[in-house]
Amino acid sequence: MRTPERIRAHYLAERELADRIRRAGSFEERQKILSGMYDELFAKVPDHPRLIQGDGAREERARNIRWNLAQLQPYLKPDIVFLELGSGDCALASAVAAQVAHVYAVDISDQTQGPPLPSNCTLVLTDGRSIDVPPGSVDLAFSDQLMEHLHPDDAAAQLANIRRALKPGGVYVCVTPNRLYGPTDVSSHYDDVATGFHLREYSLRDLREVFTAAGFGSFQVYVGARGRYTPCPSAPLEAIESALERLPHGTRRRIAGMKPMRAILGVRIAAKNAG
Repeated sequence: MRTPERIRAHYLAERELADRIRRAGSFEERQKILSGMYDELFAKVPDHPRLIQGDGAREERARNIRWNLAQLQPYLKPDIVFLELGSGDCALASAVAAQVAHVYAVDISDQTQGPPLPSNCTLVLTDGRSIDVPPGSVDLAFSDQLMEHLHPDDAAAQLANIRRALKPGGVYVCVTPNRLYGPTDVSSHYDDVATGFHLREYSLRDLREVFTAAGFGSFQVYVGARGRYTPCPSAPLEAIESALERLPHGTRRRIAGMKPMRAILGVRIAAKNAG
């Protein structure tokens, strides 16, 4: 529980860093900023939620892993190769490793702590774009709350590399918050569009267009929450998005942010590599 003054201090620090990333003219310039941005942010915001996590945060992490496993379950088979983007502490990757042949856990740094990784789980470091695994080796790729943190140019490059890593017919399951109930970073307190470390938030239609441009083929959309997800045609969901787009931002955000609507609008797609 932080005071409004401390939340605003967090917002100003994060927005300043994010603006520098957005203004950077090249991937190399962005990399220089990205390499130290969290150290800089935490120095300016010592009460950042990530620095004061307790039992509640650990329980939330365990819950999210259960929910992610529930979403992935239809795709998990003993003979597949799984790749997680933004694997963090590798807790989800380790859990999936018990059900598949091999797991690649991809992140910008080694954040593993505690027990060693399972023998069939390999940590792969990335610059935010690269996916350094054998081409055509992955059956199923997955990310949760990652896409919105990528600069749009880097997102396009990463998607191309994910396609290269996937087998023909392989699937990328991508979960990201819908911009229609956003922003969902710290700028939600002040702005109509994300201006913090969410460098771009997407609607379902936005994401489908980005994936199509990257060469992905068919798409399966899922709706649901709390580990219960069901396939849904994209057309009615995109029609709801179009209707919400016509509303003033405050009204749109109130409606889209209701729990039932978030379960419908949360962007969860399974995109197939056309090969």
